[in-house]
Amino acid sequence: MRKRAAKKRPLLPDPRFNDQLVTRFVNMMMWDGKKSVAFKVFYDAIDIVESKKTDEEKTALEVWKDALSNVMPHVEVRSRRVGGATFQIPMQIRPDRKVSTAMKWLISYSRKRNEKSMPQKLAAEIIAAAKEEGAAVKKRVDTHRMAEANKAFSHFRF
Repeated sequence: MRKRAAKKRPLLPDPRFNDQLVTRFVNMMMWDGKKSVAFKVFYDAIDIVESKKTDEEKTALEVWKDALSNVMPHVEVRSRRVGGATFQIPMQIRPDRKVSTAMKWLISYSRKRNEKSMPQKLAAEIIAAAKEEGAAVKKRVDTHRMAEANKAFSHFRF
């Protein structure tokens, strides 16, 4: 490496829940630098989750965190060239990459849903993911299945 690895910038915790993970999620969801819009979308979604949730012991934020951990992949496949053939090699994922992948999937599959507004889409995907269903969880299951299918190539690890 020619240069040092960039240092992690500290994230400010969000105003309502005082949680850095929320800020990270909102930053990923934000389009065109419109952070206040993204925060409004997130908080509206959390309010919808609060009104729709079935488990009374948990707060809406805990439901969101559960959803995030249900979407988190533990292994993924990376491509590697070995003697002219490309193999899909299952690899463990770094903890920070797990979280960001889960966030990306949750957001992208929320956007693809067909509810009316983004808060409704996000809330619906969060509730589904918390119950271990929905498109984002399916993506995790598929990723794990791919890794399982290619377990034979794990000795090619980097």
